[in-house]
Amino acid sequence: MPKTNTLIKICGLTSEEQALQVAKLGANAIGIISVEESPRYISAEIKKKIFNSLESFYPNVERVSVVKNCPIDLIIENFLGKPGETIIQLHGDEDIDYCKKIRKRIPNIGIWKAFRIKTAKDLDKIKPFEDFVDAVLLDSWNKETYGGSGKKIKSMYLKNLQFSKPWWLAGGISIEWLDEILTDIKPNGLDISSSIEISPGLKNIKKTQELFKFLKKD
Repeated sequence: MPKTNTLIKICGLTSEEQALQVAKLGANAIGIISVEESPRYISAEIKKKIFNSLESFYPNVERVSVVKNCPIDLIIENFLGKPGETIIQLHGDEDIDYCKKIRKRIPNIGIWKAFRIKTAKDLDKIKPFEDFVDAVLLDSWNKETYGGSGKKIKSMYLKNLQFSKPWWLAGGISIEWLDEILTDIKPNGLDISSSIEISPGLKNIKKTQELFKFLKKD
């Protein structure tokens, strides 16, 4: 497999130490979960601390705050002053009107929109959003959770996808699946969380390192 230029986002970090370790390994983006019901949730104060450290030591790594159906006023309140994030990832049922409003309220932060894919028809809903977001993220559908389930999207839905914005693939991404992803699916980026965890929010750094080595090998 040739060396890949696929971007890598590691999501669901809960500690400053691990965020810095993952950034050092070569992550292009690091995600913090700001959804209270998630087992990977951390408070706005801890998020701020992690993002400030990343900004100081790895300023080129995107700092992604993952929210779900969150009032825009609350997102802004959780900046605790100056935003530490460079990206807001909308991982709920936010509609186009919401995307327009958050773009207007927070114009200097990128907007990524996640879509949960259960059938091919779910892909048809994405096109109208493309003018109002900076990237699209495809995640697997799961009735219990909106993300971090470790479930894969069926590969047949992922072939020959084309969007006008960069797109990220999430959902059960493991080393075993990477050859098919990079050869047949070819997303712009990979969003990885549960497959490299010891427990929710605690990453296995050795496993994470192996993943980066696999992706960046010649």
